[in-house]
Amino acid sequence: MAKLVSDFVLERISEWGIKRMYGFPGDGINGMLGALERHKDLFEFVQVRHEEMSAFMACAHAKYTGEVGLCMATSGPGAIHLLNGLYDAKMDHQPVVAIVGQAARSAIGGSYQQENDLNVLFKDVAGEYVETITDAVQARTVIDRAVRIAITERTVTCIIIPKDVQNLEAVVMPPHKHNTVPTGLGYFAPYIRPTDEDLQKAADILNEGKKVAILVGSGARGADAEITQVADLLGCGVAKALLGKDV
Repeated sequence: MAKLVSDFVLERISEWGIKRMYGFPGDGINGMLGALERHKDLFEFVQVRHEEMSAFMACAHAKYTGEVGLCMATSGPGAIHLLNGLYDAKMDHQPVVAIVGQAARSAIGGSYQQENDLNVLFKDVAGEYVETITDAVQARTVIDRAVRIAITERTVTCIIIPKDVQNLEAVVMPPHKHNTVPTGLGYFAPYIRPTDEDLQKAADILNEGKKVAILVGSGARGADAEITQVADLLGCGVAKALLGKDV
């Protein structure tokens, strides 16, 4: 059996280090569900009872693991149900990728069963990147960009896959020629350091305080030792915000 686009989508996402997907079955993603069955070794599929929960769970996964959250829903109402959870991820700046099914390309624009304009539906919550895979050659580029942008911008991205495209024969390595966009795996996070002037201003404010307290959020993740040192120097108490519980 030839490798299908649905198989390639899962394999490529797995190469980005994503190993768990939250979702609910539906006709518009049958091809993806078949691929999940064939790739049990790559993915843990967590089946929810409602699509909304898959988006919330993907967001929570991102918040408490530091990984990219991944959710999936069928077209129409299934896609609409993702919005609440995806807005949670967007507002809390969490990297989440949503995979959404769509009517077959030949039926799009014909008021097919439960069809809606998914690019318009997701253009706000996934405004940094929402794209429809319309050809097997395009799949690699769309997947790589969706994951990389979700990580880089700490936001929601969306991949729309028409049901017939899911069952096309995959193109694992698109040719390097005109009208194709080469892409690859990998992301290198920038090293962010405040200027000495900004550090001095912050130190001056802390030194002038009489009753200093520290509220720790998710932005302090990985800086446990530094927070402890500052708290000891200032003799101040430390409280944690909800998203900073693991600091």
